[in-house]
Amino acid sequence: MSKSIFKPFLVFTVAILLYTQAYTQTSATNYKLEKDILYQTEQVASHDEYINNRCRLDIYYPAEKDFTTIVWFHGGGLTGGSKSIPEKLKEKGIAVVAVNYRLYPKVKCPVYIEDAAAAVAWVFDNIEKYGGDKSKIVVSGHSAGGYLTSMIGMDKSYLAKYNIDADSIAMLVPFSGHTITHFTVRQEMGIDGTQPVVDKLAPLYHVRDNAPPLILITGDRELEMLGRYEENAYMYRMMKVAGHKQTKLYELDSFNHGTMVSPSLEILLNEIKVLN
Repeated sequence: MSKSIFKPFLVFTVAILLYTQAYTQTSATNYKLEKDILYQTEQVASHDEYINNRCRLDIYYPAEKDFTTIVWFHGGGLTGGSKSIPEKLKEKGIAVVAVNYRLYPKVKCPVYIEDAAAAVAWVFDNIEKYGGDKSKIVVSGHSAGGYLTSMIGMDKSYLAKYNIDADSIAMLVPFSGHTITHFTVRQEMGIDGTQPVVDKLAPLYHVRDNAPPLILITGDRELEMLGRYEENAYMYRMMKVAGHKQTKLYELDSFNHGTMVSPSLEILLNEIKVLN
């Protein structure tokens, strides 16, 4: 009897020790957070109060070297929202750069896209100072942030201003982002939100075979807003037609536009494993 009791106890004890060791190793990793770094380098930045207020980013990074970095753009319809580090991305051995950008109606298109490009350029120019690998920069974001992700990754002109090739982005992972022209951009043009437009301000306009790997994620097509799944499905198809070999599309059944973020972060973490 003592033998049969001892074996489960031994297994249980070893399991606890292994768990404790793994937890200690994870917790022992040191992370730093630097907040409100001004990334907009234009001279006007020092004279423009709104730029000084909004064109700032936070960087959360580990003590290790050569880590992957996720540049994260918040949602809010290009009219609201604020930067934050998603909890699910913390303590994963990666850096996260959370970005604020200027908003409509204080600015109009393409200013917020230009801000997104300036923030990504800042990361390319500075991440090695923090120990990161600039060949492992991933750009992601939810909703409006997903739109900005796709625009600066697909239309190479925004990053070219900073002498950065958009194709050097390791991966684009927009969460439920417009692939047609954003509804706020259409609003600025006096076009109703139910009227689809595909022009140079639409990621779909810029489909090409040599873009970075593109991971498209949406919620359930019946629960998403404004046909968001169907837009992304068309983007997926047209990227394939254009000859792009690294486009994926995820539809998250039973998740709406807001609740899809949490499981999408799990997909993001899984997809970036190939960079390590």
